Amino acid sequence: MMKDKKSTLLCKILTSLLSCVFYLVSISQVPSFINLKQSKLYFSKDSSQFMDFYKKIDELREGKRNKVTVVHFGGSHIQAGFWTEVLMDGFQDMGKFNGGGTFIFPFKIVKTNSPHFFKSFTTGNWIRKRSALAKEMCDNLGMAGMAGITNDSANTFGFNLLKNNHHQTFNSLRIYHNFNPSFEFSIANQVGQNFVRKDFKREGYTEFVFETFIDSVNFNLVRKDTIIRDFMLKGFSIENPNPGFYYAAIGVNGASTSSYLRCQSFVDELATIPPDLVIFSIGVNDTHDMNFSKEKFVANYDSLVALIKIASPNCVFLFNTTTDNFIRRKTPNKRPIKAQEAAYELMEKHNGAVYDLYAVMGGYKSMYKWYKAGLAAKDKVHFNGRGYKLLAGLMFEAIDRSYKYNSKLKDK
Repeated sequence: MMKDKKSTLLCKILTSLLSCVFYLVSISQVPSFINLKQSKLYFSKDSSQFMDFYKKIDELREGKRNKVTVVHFGGSHIQAGFWTEVLMDGFQDMGKFNGGGTFIFPFKIVKTNSPHFFKSFTTGNWIRKRSALAKEMCDNLGMAGMAGITNDSANTFGFNLLKNNHHQTFNSLRIYHNFNPSFEFSIANQVGQNFVRKDFKREGYTEFVFETFIDSVNFNLVRKDTIIRDFMLKGFSIENPNPGFYYAAIGVNGASTSSYLRCQSFVDELATIPPDLVIFSIGVNDTHDMNFSKEKFVANYDSLVALIKIASPNCVFLFNTTTDNFIRRKTPNKRPIKAQEAAYELMEKHNGAVYDLYAVMGGYKSMYKWYKAGLAAKDKVHFNGRGYKLLAGLMFEAIDRSYKYNSKLKDK
């Protein structure tokens, strides 16, 4: 018995030492202009709600619950997928999970950039609608902030999962759409695949539950008449019944804090995947507005939080400060400093947490250093793949460190 205890203690010591070695190696690879001391979570005076979220992760790891849901809202930083895929992998790795699920918007169908863990396809013509631009707005946009519209008489569309570490198969699928009686859609090319279909018109989706696991789906869409003109596709939700994280990365190029507030079906759709944690990464586009004000920025976030609380009353919030950026490539932008102040105000007001990306990057004018280091795009607003993955790695390490410090399972 004593030998077992010594072995266990030795194992813990070795594990701790190895973790320190890996951490030091990762630190050595981080450029010196990055402020690693700021790479941590800051909490409001009342952190009890966030600790309740950590308890949910404990319960997931202990087998007392099957799923923890994280929804990450943003603009082009999120639509690109590099940032969020690192977080997806990190959360799943907390318990070596292979279940949970994710939300998929078929970006390629509407001819815009897409994350790399899936591929969407169609044989038809679609018009893109999104809440970020007035000229692309339409009624009844949902939580995705974007939709594809078609009036083709015959069309196919779908997606397939590509090789990834977080979501590889699913047996439950929801397709969010406008229930236009002028159109009829059905599963195509699923030979020998049994499934049950149910329509949930009030919630805005049709659900398919398959007998076995699949990694792709294809739909046939047929127009029966022209009484109501367009079919609207608003995204897919896939789930695997094994334990894990449901991580929905919802990003729209050009989105600001007001964009999601324009989506009439936002609350109804979000309530179908009620989040335990919402991560906010919205703000770059706000700070490019000459009329930006911290008061309006906070007010928009307050409105978003209120809507999310309707969909999921026990949700907690992690606010990312806005990344440093330049205006028209040449002019350093000072407005993110006010947005940074706003994030801490929102943290206290809503008993949430802050990850201070602005400080971690290096603060004012730091985006130029990221660009010179080969980590950001020429516009000095966006990062490249390497830059996004570096930021995401630092952010998840901060989340994981905070969780482990506060978890009752930290010694196990």
